[in-house]
Amino acid sequence: MIRINSGIKDLDRLVDSLYVGDNVVWEVEAGAAPEVFIMSFIRQSFSENRDVIYISFNKSPQTIFQKIGEIPSKEKFILLDCFTSGKGKNDKAFTKFYDNNAGESVIKVEDPKNIDNFTSLLNSLEDKFQSGGRYVFDSLTGMQDLWGDENRTYKFFTYICPRLYDLGTVAYWLLEKDAHSQKFKANLRHITQVVLELYKRKDKLWIKALKLEGRPNREAFKPHSYEVGGKTISITSVRKEPSYDVGTKIKDLRTRAGMSQKELADKVDLTPSFISQMENNQITPSLHSFIQICNALGVSLADILGKQSEESSWLIRKEAIFSNILSKDSGSKCFGIVKNGKMSGALIVIEPYAKIKQVIPAEGKKLLHILKGDISVVIDGKGEMLGPGDSVFLDKEVASLLKNEGGDTAEIFLVSA
Repeated sequence: MIRINSGIKDLDRLVDSLYVGDNVVWEVEAGAAPEVFIMSFIRQSFSENRDVIYISFNKSPQTIFQKIGEIPSKEKFILLDCFTSGKGKNDKAFTKFYDNNAGESVIKVEDPKNIDNFTSLLNSLEDKFQSGGRYVFDSLTGMQDLWGDENRTYKFFTYICPRLYDLGTVAYWLLEKDAHSQKFKANLRHITQVVLELYKRKDKLWIKALKLEGRPNREAFKPHSYEVGGKTISITSVRKEPSYDVGTKIKDLRTRAGMSQKELADKVDLTPSFISQMENNQITPSLHSFIQICNALGVSLADILGKQSEESSWLIRKEAIFSNILSKDSGSKCFGIVKNGKMSGALIVIEPYAKIKQVIPAEGKKLLHILKGDISVVIDGKGEMLGPGDSVFLDKEVASLLKNEGGDTAEIFLVSA
């Protein structure tokens, strides 16, 4: 496979480089500085004399040209402006750009809400440029805001993504990860080749791979901090402990049960492709799916939580806990802490006002202890309010619903035995 330089050496080392045909989805949080990754990619493409097609739904042409800076060859760059007549509503503050920059390589899309016309226009650019170009879609979120429907955005992505792959391009796609449903993001991960997550925690920036098709190196799936210095980015490896290899353990348990990937997928209402990618640690299951898979395999949460290494230590740092993500869903994440024989411990983090259904595993006894936040809990039809220091103990499987009622993140310690 032909390797492609992203313009950031540390990123190329982390993900084992980009490959021709890659569609790279960036799931970003506010303040994570994704524009530095984008602009580095564009400048690298210019240095290689590659055609660059920038499709903008979220930024005005003036803003984009200011960020890009000097363009070596205007014949090698084109901006498809879906912002001015879209979110910009043809305001004079944006349309005046065309009065002063008539010579720029910009196509103003007059009706960006018309998906068919936009798609035809995008396809027509392929005749203008050579194969192997570089594409930047500045916002899948902006598309969804304009088109008003996740299904329409997903349908467009499922058409364009394989087409760009066949053309031998490399395409960047940005989305605001909290602005989309978990189902939408999971569907995108099935189709695309690379998914990278950018987020900010306690004034530090972090990058982590959620999918890397065809890469043998698993280091990128661990969180790595990064720093922005002007136009450059440096990525630091901060995680040295071995991670919980959830995918391999699920594959081993499924094989021992004599169950095919399709049979498991049918039991938990997922696709065989999802099971395959999960077992290869290319994607992470949601918390709900993770519990369903445990139940379908007839195992407890404790059977999955154990580390591959038999070595243990009495000290578990919080950094190691928050690096060992077992599953995540819209508004919640589950982190593995420890497994000792039949007993296991995990940390459940719930975002403000988010809900979790069926979080309690079916097998064994379980204790939920509220560490932080105000939680409303419905157990077997009965509701209660819980606060820090309160606990729930169950020795059988029951229907359950947890909701974070406060404006801050809630944390729950889960012990299963």
